[in-house]
Amino acid sequence: MTARVLDGVATAATVKDELRARVEALRGLGAAPGLATLLVGDDPASRSYVAGKHRDCLEVGIASIEVELPATATQTDVRAAIRDLNAAREVTGLVVQLPLPTRIDAEAMLEEVDPAKDADGLHPTNLGRLVLGVDGAIDAPLPCTPSACVELLARHGVPLAGADVCVIGRGLTVGRSIGLLLTRRGVDATVTLTHSRTPDLAAHVRRADVVVAAVGSRHLVRPDWIAPGAAVLDVGITRERMLANGRARLAGDVHPGVADVAGWLSPVPGGVGPMTRVMLLDNVVRAAERAAR
Repeated sequence: MTARVLDGVATAATVKDELRARVEALRGLGAAPGLATLLVGDDPASRSYVAGKHRDCLEVGIASIEVELPATATQTDVRAAIRDLNAAREVTGLVVQLPLPTRIDAEAMLEEVDPAKDADGLHPTNLGRLVLGVDGAIDAPLPCTPSACVELLARHGVPLAGADVCVIGRGLTVGRSIGLLLTRRGVDATVTLTHSRTPDLAAHVRRADVVVAAVGSRHLVRPDWIAPGAAVLDVGITRERMLANGRARLAGDVHPGVADVAGWLSPVPGGVGPMTRVMLLDNVVRAAERAAR
């Protein structure tokens, strides 16, 4: 058996085509969406991530607003910049790029973001709405990587209703929130959340129809952990040695040998990552659509 590829690049391209049509419709209503990013300091990785988000915006017609503050910026400076962007009518989505300088309370700054403009979908208000939203539409931004995982599976026809899903990792970005999406009525998966302190982790994983590996531990998930035919989403990333082109070589949480056992497997890179970025754009467009209503 060779696993079929959960192709995040091709799927993201399809979603971008859909977003272009929605953005064009919003422009016709005079309600064009706009993404603002706030970058504090000059961390090379952060600058690269921000540039990628704005390239994605350009592809689908979303306006880009880039705000940068020096590494010497104070917490008061950062708070003032966020409040200005909250008030800007042209901004329908806002990202405060992490990490912030260590002297700045990142959690407090993220809570300053207007929940309606929370492009990452991780504001406490929006996570609370997700907790409450067992069924029906959730009229709030969704966490990008969990929604990317669900969308990637759905668009490849991987059934989730009645499926046993094992999530490895309890971080806020994925582990703590993806179960809320997967267990909603209409999705109807059964989710087990595991982590580094889970006894006999491999045994939990072997029982799963779908595995979501989101730890950031290189090749943690071995082929003998996976039930034949299971769908495996490789979310965690480890940056290894630099390549000749100056970029880091990426490794996932899933051992390459899993491809010989699984029914579906998302690659690293090219799997969940591109979908996470496009779901951020979806949050920005949805915010503009809500405002237009």
